[in-house]
Amino acid sequence: MKKYSSKRSIQVLANILHQYKILDVVISPGSRNAPLAIHFSEMDDFNCFSIIDERSAAFVALGMAMSEKKPVAITCTSGSAAANYYPAVTEAFYQNIPLLILTADRPTDYVDLFDGQTIRQNNLFHQHSYGDFQLVEDSKDDAESINSDLIKKAVELCFEKQGPVHINIPLEEPLYDLVSELPTFPEVEKTIKKKEYEIPSNLVADWNTSQRIMILVGTKGYSPELENQLTQLVKNHSVVVLSEANSNLYHEKFFRHIDRYIFAFTEEDFKTYAPDLLITVGQNVVSKKVKQFLRNAHPKQHWHLDEVWQPDTYFSLTQKIEIKPELFFSKLLNFINLEPRPYYNLWDILRDKKDKKHNDFLNLTEFSDFYFFNKASQSIPENYNIHFSNSSAIRYAQLFDFGKRKMYCNRGTSGIDGCTSTAMGFAIKNKNPTLLITGDLSFFYDINGLWNQYIPPFTRIIIFNNGEGNIFKIIPGPGNANSNTVDEFISTKHHKNAEFMAKHFGFSYVKVEDDGTLDRVFENFFKPDSLPKIMEVNTQGKNNADTQKAYFNFLKES
Repeated sequence: MKKYSSKRSIQVLANILHQYKILDVVISPGSRNAPLAIHFSEMDDFNCFSIIDERSAAFVALGMAMSEKKPVAITCTSGSAAANYYPAVTEAFYQNIPLLILTADRPTDYVDLFDGQTIRQNNLFHQHSYGDFQLVEDSKDDAESINSDLIKKAVELCFEKQGPVHINIPLEEPLYDLVSELPTFPEVEKTIKKKEYEIPSNLVADWNTSQRIMILVGTKGYSPELENQLTQLVKNHSVVVLSEANSNLYHEKFFRHIDRYIFAFTEEDFKTYAPDLLITVGQNVVSKKVKQFLRNAHPKQHWHLDEVWQPDTYFSLTQKIEIKPELFFSKLLNFINLEPRPYYNLWDILRDKKDKKHNDFLNLTEFSDFYFFNKASQSIPENYNIHFSNSSAIRYAQLFDFGKRKMYCNRGTSGIDGCTSTAMGFAIKNKNPTLLITGDLSFFYDINGLWNQYIPPFTRIIIFNNGEGNIFKIIPGPGNANSNTVDEFISTKHHKNAEFMAKHFGFSYVKVEDDGTLDRVFENFFKPDSLPKIMEVNTQGKNNADTQKAYFNFLKES
């Protein structure tokens, strides 16, 4: 016999979520949120996932929402449990991933009375959410009507903004009163509106009179419509399209390795290759060099296309176009001239030169992180979704060609804290297999990302373990400090490996310490197995930072 929560606010919440088809719920254990856990898990259409660590749970949900492209709900008990959601909330906020945050709370009268697990939860995430809503206790007058209205507004806002929205739910005791039947609720009138857009004539005129048009695409999920539109723009060499690994765009005329091409730019090069019209699409870009380049370029016009975010990243923003890029380009293509522009050829000559240098350097490379990423780009099956951890992993990814594989990284806030959990959440919900490529610090930091029972057996993780945060040996600055200080407090040198962790969490494990073993292991690593797999590529003691520095110095040579 089914047993549901008797809390009317929980019944109303579940009904509205069901009507909007928000059916995936990640639940962390606790007593105050027990009415939500019991209720959702007893309802047939909801898919419930139990993740103990709230920080990891929120990132797991973020990965699910990233995969499904629709909101996922998370729920936890009160107090510090809710605060542990915050890292994932900030990532979802800046990456526009829809999370519906359902935090159970003590009754409002109990706040600041030193009652256990009671903190100021109302508006807890207000600086990094698109809406914060506080339900009223069932015992209050008109509670059902008030809560129905609040929940509907919160849910529609989550869809509209495609980002995190918080509902705080004060619950009075008793918490475990249950019922076997639920009331019938009326149909919810959905009021989400689609945006319309007509392109202004002055933008068409500005396009047609611009001689140097650059489109820069940052972090973005794969969009075949956008890819086809940009393909039309580059076919006749009308524009230069710069993209990154996690832009998920694929065409031979797109410039997909920005750092490879612009790393050695001088002040004169900034002027030579500068656009007069810059159009940016998507969100955060990985390359600091492209930010430096475009901030120095001072384009006459900069249009940014996004439904939510309009940042002046390059200090030149002239048009805030608050619409989906696909809708904008579908309108633009009806009016503009697609004539060839010499600007494309300028960049194409640069690309040919740097690509040759890149390939020449590969022939000189010995076993290292750099060597591993080159080999990985050639060895991963095309049906795999690839998640990269932050710091070194995503930066290495920008230098190599991973073909048409879909690639993801938490570039909203660019932290290492939830990379593993996000990838595992994505793997749980996606029909295609997922590979996480991660550095050692990212992996060990988020080890609880493996602490769940839902990871599919075709999931793969590759850890390149260089024994430290090697990025701090690559970027300028840390080298000015004493090496022992950097080793202990910044790059945090260590001698740990993942073998026993892999076995503890039910993964098969293989270790690689040389190029011959890497080739041999790659042959079998992606074959079906009854367990998910971890490959640990040990490059400790290799000159990883020196190899990457040598690569960029090699690119500089004429």
